[in-house]
Amino acid sequence: MDLKEIQNLIKFVAKSGASEVKLEMDDIKITIKTGSEDKETTYVQHIPMGGQMQQQLPAVPQQAPTPAAEAPANESAAPAEDNSKYITVKSPIIGTLYRKPSPDKPVFVEVGDTIKEGDVLCIIEAMKLFNEIESEVSGKIVKVLVDDSSPVEFDQPLFLVDPS
Repeated sequence: MDLKEIQNLIKFVAKSGASEVKLEMDDIKITIKTGSEDKETTYVQHIPMGGQMQQQLPAVPQQAPTPAAEAPANESAAPAEDNSKYITVKSPIIGTLYRKPSPDKPVFVEVGDTIKEGDVLCIIEAMKLFNEIESEVSGKIVKVLVDDSSPVEFDQPLFLVDPS
């Protein structure tokens, strides 16, 4: 698990409202605690084969601005102009986005698919509840903006739809 994944996990936990989350894998142990004063502390413990080593990461507010500051730099002005004619389907909730109803099934929608109002575009899992996200517009899927099994935030763009 790299630093960017840990930062995304911290943001996801902070927005979910959970007060504490513990995650243990083979070589890493993460505990994320959010206090009543909105201070967040993360402890990361790497367990090498021969012994134990502890590493403390600084609180999220010091690291959070970095990905946000890089996001606008990665997008050029030309795609923003092209996307202005499209309708953006945004996430109504915080959770984990799934593009398929189950791992062995095909995705709900692909780029180029024609959709109509009420069609299921994806599922967002929030607190073990699976919420079907239905289209509020008719048109053609132009771009999928989020990968399968990715955490999403409220009002995050998910799909671009050409209404014509």
